[in-house]
Amino acid sequence: MPHILQLDPHVADLIAAGEVVERPASVVKELMENAIDAGADALTVEIQHGGMSLIRVTDNGCGIAAAEAETAFLRHATSKLRTEYDLEAIGTLGFRGEALAAISAVSRIELLTRTAEEELGAALSLEGGAVVHREEAGCPQGTTMVVRDLFYNTPARLKFLKKDAAEGAACFAMVQRVALSHPEVSVKFLRDGKQELLTPGDGQVQSALYAVLGRDMALGFTPVKGSGEDMSVSGFVSLPTCCRGTRGYQHFFVNGRYVKSRTMMAALEEAYANQKMVGKFPGCVLHLTTRLNAVDVNVHPTKQEVKFGSDKKVFDAVYYAVKSTLEADRTRPSLQVKPPRPAEGGRPAEAPLRPAGPAPAAPTYREMTLEEFRRTAERPATPLPLHDFTAPRATGAAPAAPAGNGVSDAPISTTQPAGADTHIRPAESAPAPGAPISTARPVGADAHIRPAEAAPDQPVGAAFMAARPAGEPSAPPSEEEPWRMAGEVLNTYIIVEQGDKVLFIDKHAAHERLNFDRMKAEGYQPMVQALLEPVVFTPPAEEGAALLAQLPLLGRFGFEAEDFGGGALIVRAAPSDVAAGEIPDVLSELAGRLLTGGSADPGAARDALLHTMACKAAIKGGQRNSPAELLKVAQAVMSGAVKYCPHGRPVAIELTRQQLEKRFGRA
Repeated sequence: MPHILQLDPHVADLIAAGEVVERPASVVKELMENAIDAGADALTVEIQHGGMSLIRVTDNGCGIAAAEAETAFLRHATSKLRTEYDLEAIGTLGFRGEALAAISAVSRIELLTRTAEEELGAALSLEGGAVVHREEAGCPQGTTMVVRDLFYNTPARLKFLKKDAAEGAACFAMVQRVALSHPEVSVKFLRDGKQELLTPGDGQVQSALYAVLGRDMALGFTPVKGSGEDMSVSGFVSLPTCCRGTRGYQHFFVNGRYVKSRTMMAALEEAYANQKMVGKFPGCVLHLTTRLNAVDVNVHPTKQEVKFGSDKKVFDAVYYAVKSTLEADRTRPSLQVKPPRPAEGGRPAEAPLRPAGPAPAAPTYREMTLEEFRRTAERPATPLPLHDFTAPRATGAAPAAPAGNGVSDAPISTTQPAGADTHIRPAESAPAPGAPISTARPVGADAHIRPAEAAPDQPVGAAFMAARPAGEPSAPPSEEEPWRMAGEVLNTYIIVEQGDKVLFIDKHAAHERLNFDRMKAEGYQPMVQALLEPVVFTPPAEEGAALLAQLPLLGRFGFEAEDFGGGALIVRAAPSDVAAGEIPDVLSELAGRLLTGGSADPGAARDALLHTMACKAAIKGGQRNSPAELLKVAQAVMSGAVKYCPHGRPVAIELTRQQLEKRFGRA
């Protein structure tokens, strides 16, 4: 059995550093928090090569006394705690005294600092936690910390880091969070000599929001304010129409500290219930202010996870603050009608607005005489001819237009530029004079109205089967039990009857899988359409890095995008089946999948993009589709070609006769 020995101090420091310093972004976080605790109202963060070769943080805070400069790098040395009772009410961002010791143990550090009371400051150099040089130096009040060659003495840690672009994006995301948590501090961020962020430091959350998210994204946020028991909530939340496909825009802060709180996240998303699209997530910058002893921040090495004294109080405070803001609906558009202008110099006054078209005539009616009623009653009843809904449609048969109407017989193109209203469909042709009036209704319309009466023994779903255009192949013969499509419910689920069971098919999920398999087998080569107005998209920093790393792949799939600076991307062309308004959602959803599945694997990145494009090209739940379209989806599912959607969800569920009879009490 090995003997128990005390670890060498250097080894112990390396172990401790592994808990605090995970990546360059961890260093940025600790140094920025130290600057804010020192009372700085302006700080600059500069990184090179993703923070691996250089991280420089400069602030104008109170500085470190020259005599205490070396002490600051000792473990458990801090100016923020004195007794155990201070742990019960922590009001500073840092308090353990571990950050500088952990950072210095795995890097080379240069410190330049001076207090207001001293004429000369101190310049200190450390390598691997040991002081190698010290001297007096003239410098402004505040502190400059330079961290070079991170993990130079722990090469095993280097292989777990990502590329420079990804690590730099993580540093940028950390800077953005600090800027949003403390809008009273002016924050500047430079990456490889290029400025990417500058906040005004005017104390307004909205100003920091504009600087971090960009103007277009910030316009989709609305202010929120509320209070609960011993706590208050303030900040901004996105409008229901501006929700995104990922949670990358959610930022929660407790007493000025960025946290990851499931309680606050659940309260936020519950407040948006029934107000946003399925699969979309609201964005927010929410500040929760509460008593210091009502929250415990000493539960995680990174201090990003906290415990509340009462999760219910926190949930209620966030939920009701956001809910009341959404119900106020301050952004509802209103019609502004100008009053008529008075007459000017012989110019007649404007007439008040009135509906277009002729004024409605007064209703004219009279009582029917006895003789007229008798003649009407004796007239034989001639029913209005009905369109045979069960008959197959004739191909090429179109109502002839009256001669001389001046209407061209050329087909009308319905192709629209990207960004146009793609939901507008061509108007249906009017029936020719004397033609029978069709009573057939679109699938899903007026469910209580039945199709034209068929033979008594005709199944209910026969209308769907008969509506197949001429030339459409019917369901392939199979040795399995025959099936029939009985219809559709909720404009989302196709009902198929087979033997003594009923299947409910999610048409969107099934069609998405069909698209994905086809695109992957044939190779997706979309029609690319240049945008009349390029789309500028500012994603969260880490999502932006994932997209920038896959720009060549995006180009092969029809997206002509490039880095626009400041964390933004500019898209100049897109696939023709993606509207301009959908581009941010498509790219945001793709970035989320790249971050979840890993963007290093080219195959995984390609599949993630195929998933997104297949989803956008699939028929949507809640939309009406023709019986032929529904039948094609049902055939694919019943043939066994489709079982799960690309996300892994089942496309159909089965309900047997026995289960139905049990529900009705017949079993």
